[in-house]
Amino acid sequence: MNPDVGRDAALRRPVGAARQHYLNVRWLERMEFAHALALQEEIVAKKRNAPLLEDQLLLLEHEPVYTIGRTPDRSSLSPTGEIRGGELGSAHLPHPLFSINRGGQATYHGPGQLMGYPIIDLRRCGQDLHKYLRWLEQLLIDLLAQCDIAAQRRESLTGVWVENRKIASIGVGVRHWITMHGFALNVCGDLSPFDQIIPCGINNVSITSMEKETNKSFKVASVAQAVEKLASDSIVSLRVAPETQLINAWPI
Repeated sequence: MNPDVGRDAALRRPVGAARQHYLNVRWLERMEFAHALALQEEIVAKKRNAPLLEDQLLLLEHEPVYTIGRTPDRSSLSPTGEIRGGELGSAHLPHPLFSINRGGQATYHGPGQLMGYPIIDLRRCGQDLHKYLRWLEQLLIDLLAQCDIAAQRRESLTGVWVENRKIASIGVGVRHWITMHGFALNVCGDLSPFDQIIPCGINNVSITSMEKETNKSFKVASVAQAVEKLASDSIVSLRVAPETQLINAWPI
């Protein structure tokens, strides 16, 4: 992978890709979290009303922001985990906080981090959420391997790790079997905002990045190009045969 590829490099449809396996990948550069959330919701609504619309993968960076999933336990918003019942626990945070419809505890997103938001109809994938999560993890493991970073899963912990250091977080939401949210891969830049929370609710977790692991320079746009190629090539492994797709199945 060439780290010198510009931020405005186009993400294109794979040449010769069959429509059934086509994944529309878009590089959106840097975007406020609220705008990206609204875009995801818009696409999910369109796909719900038109099941034959292509699946999409949005790749982008965010301005600094914290998010937390749908959980009554908000203790991960504090670096000590000490928040009294009923408190929002976000007054100390240096950046805005969004409570969103994904699983999981608090995390941070910001410049230097590649966000991936796949909007995929799981009715085309056997309605198998666990298979989808493993596909996301493997996508990132394969990407990191191309950069000579030996990453792996950890038992009972969603995400991607380099030994005991977390390099990518995964948190998904599903509406009517259509996915939203996705992954956050630490490419480069400042990791100190993670110190203000308990990342993903895991005590004493060490956060790392591609830059930190290799002492090499990476550009988020270049990493996005590599993810585009891997996702476009591997989406076929997630899909099931058309005759077994459950397009009219009961919504989740």
